[in-house]
Amino acid sequence: MLDLQLYMAQRLSALVMAPLVLGHIAVMIYAIQGGLSAAEILGRTQGSLLWFLFYGTFVVAVSIHAAIGVRVIAHEWLRLRGIALGMLTWGICATLLALGLSAVFAVTLP
Repeated sequence: MLDLQLYMAQRLSALVMAPLVLGHIAVMIYAIQGGLSAAEILGRTQGSLLWFLFYGTFVVAVSIHAAIGVRVIAHEWLRLRGIALGMLTWGICATLLALGLSAVFAVTLP
């Protein structure tokens, strides 16, 4: 049952990530072609709830998706099981969330 839930969670996170990746690429192309400096980009993102929600959602989806993917690889290649596998999965998810959300807060908070 857990395997099915993890499978579905990874697929749902991919479904959330797909439009966010396309949006991120579009924003990066716009910023590069527009010749925006880092200061100009921060001026547009700081204090913006929209950018906070966009990139915050992106970070959560990526953290879930990546942690489940690494879990599958660790199980298959390293033969991890049980508590060790669970701790690895949660540790990777928590680390990615912490690092990603700290970046989102740094870019979006005034």
